[in-house]
Amino acid sequence: MNSDFWSQLTKPFVVIAPMADVTDPAFRQIIAKYSRMGSKDGGPAVMWTEFVSADGLCSPGRKTLERDLAYSETERPIVAQLFTAHPEKMEQAAALAAKLGFDGIDINMGCPDRSIEKQGAGAAHIKDPATAKEVIRAAKRGAGGLPVSVKTRVGYNKVEIDTWIPAILEEGIAALTIHARTRKEMSDVPARWEHVKEVVAIRDRMGLSTKIIGNGDVTSLEDAYAKIETSGADGAMVGRGIFGNPWFFDMTSPMRHALSADAKLSDPKVREYVAEKLRVMVEHTQLFEKLLGDYKNFAIMKKHYKAYVHGWEGSKELRLKLMETTSAAEVSVTVDNYLAAY
Repeated sequence: MNSDFWSQLTKPFVVIAPMADVTDPAFRQIIAKYSRMGSKDGGPAVMWTEFVSADGLCSPGRKTLERDLAYSETERPIVAQLFTAHPEKMEQAAALAAKLGFDGIDINMGCPDRSIEKQGAGAAHIKDPATAKEVIRAAKRGAGGLPVSVKTRVGYNKVEIDTWIPAILEEGIAALTIHARTRKEMSDVPARWEHVKEVVAIRDRMGLSTKIIGNGDVTSLEDAYAKIETSGADGAMVGRGIFGNPWFFDMTSPMRHALSADAKLSDPKVREYVAEKLRVMVEHTQLFEKLLGDYKNFAIMKKHYKAYVHGWEGSKELRLKLMETTSAAEVSVTVDNYLAAY
């Protein structure tokens, strides 16, 4: 993959959000496979890892954290997302990401998690632009020519687009993902994409080529493209919308669409849809266990079950049974028994 991959993306594009305990290697590989990443009418255009501590990657315990940076060739272009408030740590971690073969490096400057903010990282950067700028410069030094991007919010306690965004853009980043809410708002209010439009205008006034990616409340590909069109952004990032839907980015797949509200397993087409969804859920579980089972808690998979098993009559019964499982083998048997009953 060319290190200047951002400039080669055709607008409009849709990318996958970095999400803690969600966008792990198993999940990304399932998305890449069933959304036909890299193929015509498939996607996403770019993958992100979970966010990883740059400080941790510079510590004696780095070998465990490096496993969070594992990826497959099917996921390219893939960006390593890092967080820290220490420029020297970011430089070292960026150099490691470059050595590991990533296509780009993204800096998390929007996470509202209190433990991250206590370190001066994540959304705390919005309150300290000077340090944020130093961290970006350090990432660029360590990246060895790889493009550096940033993901952030429109402000901390209030909208600060006119001050915060120019401070970041003037550092010459390749892409900026803007979550259209403040840190204070978390995800408790609707995303305001009019702010994404304002960021695009600032980018244009500054005469920059930085890609602007809007983020917040994207529910489907159609919704993503509509939001891109109205905001003028180059792309959209989707997070929660892909839960339970590995086909989300494949324009050709009927599986990406949810069942109708009155879906019943007595309908052969519904049974076929449900059987396929459950088969992929089992495959996802088996891959999680294979890649991550020795160091990640199996309970992580259960948030996925809530999304996979939803939207048809009788799904709640299966969902409750899956919540009691502790291994891929148990999940497989539970699904087989459920399907056999129909």
